[in-house]
Amino acid sequence: MQNPENVTRILFEGFPTWMLVAFYFVAAAAIGCFSYGCYIQVRKYCRGKPSAVRNLGAGLWEMSKAVLSHRTIRRRDKFAGHSHAMIFFGFTVLFIGTSIITLQYDILQPLAGITFWHGSFYLWFSLCIDIAGLALVVGLILMMIRRKWFCLPKLDYTRSDRAPGDSDYNRDGYRREDWLFLWLLVLISVTGFVLEADRLVWLQQDPSVWSHRWWSPVGAVIALSMRGVGLSPGGAEELRYFLWWLHGLLAFSFLAILPFTKAKHIFTGIGSLSIRDPHPAARLPKANLESEVIGYQEITDLSWEHLVQLDACTRCGRCHEACPANATGFPLSPRDLILSLRELSATKLEGGLSTADLGLRTTGGGPNQVRSDTLWSCRTCAACVEICPVGIEHVPIIVEMRRSLVESGEMESTLQSALQQIQGKGNSFGENKRKRAAWTKNLDFKIKDSRKDAVDVLWFVGDFASLDPGYQKVSLAFARILSAAGIDFGIIYEAELNAGNDVRRAGEEGLYQHLAESNIDTLGKCKFKRIVTTDPHSFNTIKNEYPDFGGKFNVEHASTFIGRLLDEGLITLARPLGYRATYHDPCHLGRLNRGFSAPREVLGTLGVELVEMDRTKENSFCCGAGGGRIWMADPVDMQKPSENRVQEAAAIGDLEVLVVSCPKCMNMLEDAVKSTGNQNKFKVKELIELVDEAMGSSSVAARAIEPENVA
Repeated sequence: MQNPENVTRILFEGFPTWMLVAFYFVAAAAIGCFSYGCYIQVRKYCRGKPSAVRNLGAGLWEMSKAVLSHRTIRRRDKFAGHSHAMIFFGFTVLFIGTSIITLQYDILQPLAGITFWHGSFYLWFSLCIDIAGLALVVGLILMMIRRKWFCLPKLDYTRSDRAPGDSDYNRDGYRREDWLFLWLLVLISVTGFVLEADRLVWLQQDPSVWSHRWWSPVGAVIALSMRGVGLSPGGAEELRYFLWWLHGLLAFSFLAILPFTKAKHIFTGIGSLSIRDPHPAARLPKANLESEVIGYQEITDLSWEHLVQLDACTRCGRCHEACPANATGFPLSPRDLILSLRELSATKLEGGLSTADLGLRTTGGGPNQVRSDTLWSCRTCAACVEICPVGIEHVPIIVEMRRSLVESGEMESTLQSALQQIQGKGNSFGENKRKRAAWTKNLDFKIKDSRKDAVDVLWFVGDFASLDPGYQKVSLAFARILSAAGIDFGIIYEAELNAGNDVRRAGEEGLYQHLAESNIDTLGKCKFKRIVTTDPHSFNTIKNEYPDFGGKFNVEHASTFIGRLLDEGLITLARPLGYRATYHDPCHLGRLNRGFSAPREVLGTLGVELVEMDRTKENSFCCGAGGGRIWMADPVDMQKPSENRVQEAAAIGDLEVLVVSCPKCMNMLEDAVKSTGNQNKFKVKELIELVDEAMGSSSVAARAIEPENVA
C-alpha cells in the first residue's frame, strides 16, 4: 500500500537534459529582464527630489491593513473590490507556492539535501494552490465582464483636457494593455490547470498520483474531462511537453514585462500606500522660499515619493469619477493628470537624462505636459485623494505645479487681484483692516479684544464671516450663542489676517507663509485656552499647517464647540425646529478633518429631520469654492459644482432647508439655488443660524448692517 508520506510530484519528471538547460536559460533571461526593469524604475525614482522623512513603520502598518482588508478597493465599488480580492489573494498564494517549490528544488535540496515537498504538506499545498488558482481565474473573468459589459464611464480613457488630433489624445494603448494584463494572467492560470490535469492522465496508473487526485480538485475535474474525450496516457505524455513550455513561457513573459507595464502596480501600489502622507490634502508640504525653483516646474522637481505614486496608478478611474471639476465639464481629470506626468517621467527619466531638455517641464501645451487651465480647474477638495485605492496624493502634486505657475505669473486676473488684496489689506475683499470688526457694532454687547484681555475662547472669525454681508448675520448669531452660553470669548479685531488656507492651495506659498507667520505672532501675544472658528478653511490650516511654522494651538470648529455646549446644557432651546433638511459636508471640515458627526448631532438636537443626499460625508460633493476657485469666475456656459450639488439636494422631496457649515459653501450654494430656480423651494441656512433660531434669539432684531466709511 502506498505510504501517503511518499506522495509528491517530481518537478521535471521525464525531462531530457537539454530541456532542463533550456528551461533555466529562459528563466535566467526572464529574471534578467525583470531585474533590469526594476533598475530602470528605481533609477527614475532616484532622479526625483528628496522629501520629508515620514514614519515608515506606521506607513507599513496602514498599508498592510489596507491591502489585507482591501478596504480602499471595495469602497464605493464592491464588485471591483471582491473581484480584485480574489485576484490578489489567488495570485499571492500562487506566488508563495512557486517560491516554496523554488526553495526546495533550487536551494535547499541541492545545497543541503533538505526536502519537505511531500506527504501531507504536499497534499495540502496542492489543495491550496488549486483553490487559489480558481479564485484568480474567477476574479479575472469578473473583471473582464465588468470592463466589457458594465460600460462604466470611469473606465473610458477619453481625455477631457485634449481634443481629437492632439498627439497625446488617443490612449487606446492603455486599453490594450489592460486586456493584455487580464488575458495573460488568465492564460497562465488556465494552462497551469490543464498541465496539472494532463499529468494526472499521464500518470493515472501510478496510485500515488491518481488516488490522490482530489487534492487537486480543479485539475481532477479537467483530467476526467480529458479522459472522457479519449486522451490516453501516451497522448498525455506527448501533450505535456507542449503544455509545460506554453505555461512556462507565459509565466516568464509576465515576469519579464512586469516592471514595464501596468503590472508593476503590484509593487508601486504597496509602496505608495506605505509612504503616503496620512493627511496629504489637509497639510501641504512647506516650500523653501530661498530655493531657486519653487514647485514642480520640471519632472525632476517631483519628489521621489510622488514619482513612485505616478507609477502606482491603476487607471481605475475612481478619482476621475469623484472629481467635481470633471463632473461639471472642466478640463480636469485627476487620473489623466497623473497619467500625463507618468508618461512624461517615463519618457524623460527612464533613459538618459539631459538637464538642458526643455521637455522636462511639467506644464505647457506639449505632449504629456499638463495645461494651466487643467490645474486651475482643481478645487483641492481632495475627493480624488480620498477615493484613490493606492494612496496617490493628487492635491499636493497639483498645488506644487500651481506654485510654479504662480512663480511665472500664469494665473487668472481675478485670482491675481484677490491675492494682491490679501497681501495689501489682509483680506480678499480689499477692505480696510479697520472694517473687519464693523459687524460687531450690531450687537447689544461688546466683544472682548483678545489682544488686551485674557479669554477662554479666541474666535478666529475669518474673511467671509467678517466682511461678506450675506454671512455677517451668521457671525452675529454665533456671537449671541456664545454670549447666551456664558462663554468668555474675544476676537483680535483688525489684527486678524486671512488665515491663508486657500492662498496656499492657489499656489502662492510666499504670501501664505507671511500670513501664517503674522497670525501666529498675533495669536502668540494673546492669552486664551482654545481657538474656535466658524470657517472650516481657517480651521484646517490653523490646526494642520500652522504647527509647521511654530503655531501649535488648540483649535476647534464651531459645530463641534456648539455640540458640546448643547451636551453640557449651556444652550437653552426654546422650541424644536421640525424642518425637513439635508446637510452639505464642507470639504475642509468633513473629508479633510473627519468632522462628520458634530453637525448631524446638533441637527438632531434641534429637532431637524435629516435626509442625507446620495453623496455625503467622505463622498460629499464640493461646492466649488476651494483651492482659490471662489476668486475665479466660472464659464457662464458651464455647470458649476455648486449647481450640481443643489440639484442633488432638490431631488429630495419636500426639502425645506439645505444646511451648511461653512461661509464659502453658503456663498456658493445660495447663488446656485437662485441660478437653478430653486429659491422658492428651499433655503440655504447655516447650522449656526438654526441653533440661534431654536434658541429664540434670532427673533431679537439685530440692527441692519450699514455700510460704514472708515478712513
